[in-house]
Amino acid sequence: MTSLCRMKNVKILHLPQLLVFVHACLAQADFAPYFYDNGPYSQNGNLALFSLSEDMPVGTQIYCLNGTDPEGQEVRYGLSFDPGSKEYFSVDPESGNITLVEKLDREKEDSFDVLVSITDGQSKVVERVTVFVMDANDEKPEFQNMPAIIDVLETTQSGSSIYKVEAVDRDTGSGGSVTYYLQNSQATPFAIDRHSGVLRIKSGEMLDYEKTKTHFVTVIAKDGGGNFNGKEQFLSSSATLTINVIDAQDTPPSFIGTPYFGYVYEISVPGSEIFTVVAKDGDVGNPNPISYSFEEGDDGVFSINKTSGRITLLTLPIYLKREIFNIKVRASEVSPEGRLMDYGVTTVVIRVVDLNNNPPTFYGEYGPQNMFELTMYEHPPEGEILRGLKITVNDSDQGANAKFNLRLIGPGRMLRVVPQTVLNEAQVTILVEDSAAMDYEKHHFLTYKLLAVEIDTPERFSSTADIVIHLLDTNDNAPKFSSDYYIARIPENSPGGSNVVSVTASDPDSGPWGEVRYSIYGSGAELFLIQPASGIIYTQPWAILDAEVKSKYNFYVKAEDAEGKYSLAEVFVTVLDLNDHPPAFNDNFLEKTMVIGAPVKIEAVDDDAEVPNNVIEYAIMKAEPDNNIFDINAETGEIMLKSYIKSIAIIQNITKQRDFTWSLVVQARDRGQPSFSTTAVVKIDITEATQLNGGRLGSFLLQSRNKPMQILGMLAGVISLMVIITVLISTATFMRNKKSNRILPNRRIRRRPRKQHTWNFKNPFKSPETPGEKFKVEEEEQEPEVIVENVNYNNNVGKVMTQWPPPPPPCVPAVLPPPPPYIPRERQWAVPTISATVAPNPKKKPAITRQDTVNKALVSELKMRLEQKKMLKH
Repeated sequence: MTSLCRMKNVKILHLPQLLVFVHACLAQADFAPYFYDNGPYSQNGNLALFSLSEDMPVGTQIYCLNGTDPEGQEVRYGLSFDPGSKEYFSVDPESGNITLVEKLDREKEDSFDVLVSITDGQSKVVERVTVFVMDANDEKPEFQNMPAIIDVLETTQSGSSIYKVEAVDRDTGSGGSVTYYLQNSQATPFAIDRHSGVLRIKSGEMLDYEKTKTHFVTVIAKDGGGNFNGKEQFLSSSATLTINVIDAQDTPPSFIGTPYFGYVYEISVPGSEIFTVVAKDGDVGNPNPISYSFEEGDDGVFSINKTSGRITLLTLPIYLKREIFNIKVRASEVSPEGRLMDYGVTTVVIRVVDLNNNPPTFYGEYGPQNMFELTMYEHPPEGEILRGLKITVNDSDQGANAKFNLRLIGPGRMLRVVPQTVLNEAQVTILVEDSAAMDYEKHHFLTYKLLAVEIDTPERFSSTADIVIHLLDTNDNAPKFSSDYYIARIPENSPGGSNVVSVTASDPDSGPWGEVRYSIYGSGAELFLIQPASGIIYTQPWAILDAEVKSKYNFYVKAEDAEGKYSLAEVFVTVLDLNDHPPAFNDNFLEKTMVIGAPVKIEAVDDDAEVPNNVIEYAIMKAEPDNNIFDINAETGEIMLKSYIKSIAIIQNITKQRDFTWSLVVQARDRGQPSFSTTAVVKIDITEATQLNGGRLGSFLLQSRNKPMQILGMLAGVISLMVIITVLISTATFMRNKKSNRILPNRRIRRRPRKQHTWNFKNPFKSPETPGEKFKVEEEEQEPEVIVENVNYNNNVGKVMTQWPPPPPPCVPAVLPPPPPYIPRERQWAVPTISATVAPNPKKKPAITRQDTVNKALVSELKMRLEQKKMLKH
């Protein structure tokens, strides 16, 4: 017994034998290990009655084998499967943890046996346990009888069952229950029972083979849902049921190609085919043959073939009593037994028509005519009828064959035809539509085509007639100049009778109306004449043109025809300036005084009217002494010392002379062709200026020496200001005395005689001992004394009496120092006395230095004193 208990390999014993064996082992000192039996819902033990879901993921630890050894020996675990079966689990020998290693599928295997073992190294106990696989919702419903194709008669009543759908879901519980639905159930005439899967025709719906021959119904089978991987899942599948509708004899025949129209022509003969009708059974799935017949409207003059539907004429067209026949034709189904069944009716319209064998024709007064002529004046009134044209058009056919359009084809839209649509016959009227376009000058004659074209006939017959209109001329045009204005140029001093310009006007009218006569008039036409026939404008024989007197003339030229229609153009004549005047100085001998640093200006005038004839250029031709120390501005005529000469001392070093008087020959030349020139002798005395004691007044005079009007304006302003101040003081005094009502003495102002001072001038022409003493002025001036006396008057008004006229200004010496005698030095010309003009400021102002300011002030002071002396003499 002991040796039996220690066997490594033992047989699996049934329970009674196992008990005997255990009791036998217990009697010995070594006991076999055993498993704990913790029940079916425990996660450890011997795996007895264990179950798990089929969606359990592979690799999951699902159970733990748990057992012990009575002697406390360490135990190891194992498990195995029957040979040939799938091994779903693996076990850790030491811990007893069981892991799922294969995917479970309850639908394939819902339980399987596992041999679990426990050993302490000496004894081993093996037990067979059954593991149950629990269902998960992992299977879709599967259709058993779909997809399928069934045939249903179109006469099947609504609500009838036509098919039973079967689907099976291998899952258990709610996941194995199946319900049925139709896809797009609103758009199909069928309905399905959700539980049984019976497919029926909806209540109130009927199948119609003629509308829909085949229906495709999609059935959806859906399970009741179940747990899968921890979530609730619903699965469904779909399949298509094809329902073919079987045609039944329930639709009457229908005609094809309606409406029907047939025609009987005037040349038709009995037996002629008029029309053929075609009908088909409406039950196209199983059609019956068709039989044709007349119901009414044929009047016995037409027949129809019962089988083919061909309609023929039975008599001549001349015996037909109506132009239009509305014949009702019946098409009936013929049963296999030859019995007439359902039928359809349509109308065939047969029209008796005239044969179109006559084209439109134009007629004149004497029969058919295709050429019409007329002579008339141009520009007739718009809307006027051309009564000279007598045209008639006719079409001998009847009905639509005699309907045609009239059109007028020709240049522009000068004429139009009435009427434009004709039935059978009409009188043709031609109207004027564009009077202005009917112009003899553009068209001596007009040619049109009158066209008649049928409208609604296949042949569209047509005919034409020519219309020729000869136009007569009228005086409808005024002469027209080739230009609205003419521009002419003529040199001045041209002899009388010289041609100026030729004007041209044309009149498109014919005969005398096209002859043009010319004339001129206007304020500028007195020096000109025009040839009436040719339009040549020329100067009067006595006319003298001078650009310097008047260079622009304008006047009007008139072109007139025989009836007085005319037009005007303007003539502009420009007298071209010739260089016929040389430049001229005011005098051939000029005297100038030049202060060093300030230029002097000479000026010549050219009486020519235009540039470049009156543009003058200046040049110094000769200077005496020979040493030329001057420059001249060629445009302005300003003569100035060369830039390096700043004082009299420099001039002395250059010339080695003490006489600072130069004589220049200055030439003024114009820029005309040919060019003219004039010369003048300019005597220039050079001097230096000294400081003028004048304060601000002296500075102002220096700045304004070349602006005498500015100086006069300043003096007038000062005097006006003094008058205004005097008036204001008098007014204020009067108002004050009037308010105080006092008699105030009048103030009498007595001026003491002013002590006369003599102005001492040094001779500017005499060489001073020093250059600075040359224009030195010695004067003393004192303010006059004013003595005020009060005189009482009875008018209570204070008056200020000022001695008037005021004492005269200081007088200049009665006799100026005589100028030094002028001794010509090898000069052969006479020097007349010429008063010089004040030169304007040059265009480019040089920089003004202190010395320049003093010089300018001295010159201005000298001129002022000389003018005062002249006034005293007069």
